Amino acid sequence: MKLYHGSNTAIARIDLARCKPYKDFGQGFYLTEIEEQAVQMACRTAAIYGGEPVVTVFGFDEAVVMADGVLSVKRFVEPDEEWALFVMANRSRDGAHPVHDYDIVIGPVADDTIATLFRNFDDGIIDLPMLVAGLRYKKVSSQYLFHSARAVRYLEIL
Repeated sequence: MKLYHGSNTAIARIDLARCKPYKDFGQGFYLTEIEEQAVQMACRTAAIYGGEPVVTVFGFDEAVVMADGVLSVKRFVEPDEEWALFVMANRSRDGAHPVHDYDIVIGPVADDTIATLFRNFDDGIIDLPMLVAGLRYKKVSSQYLFHSARAVRYLEIL
């Protein structure tokens, strides 16, 4: 399968140390199988940090990863309670990080409207079932987090 990474620079080598913490699934290298989503991220990143929008394409054979059994992979099919608590823990600046030891995490993106729901939950305005109900009505997109150096080895720049 093809995965896309949107940035303000072409990616020649993945350096996990340059990846920002406190993201949905923690610190690591993020990609999506939705090309348009990567294009939008590239435009956003270039607008914030300068440079030109660039989408780097990677090959990834998920079947090989699953068959090898070498990597620890977590997949969230939809935004549910487990996903919401996982994202909130990774985004939190309180407590120790990383909050998990998965090599790869796959699941929905928590966009800005979802972040508002998270704040409402943190502030006690809504409870967990209301948070999840609100998430189900949001348009979600996908993301793949490559969290470890051994996971990154399964990516091939195309």
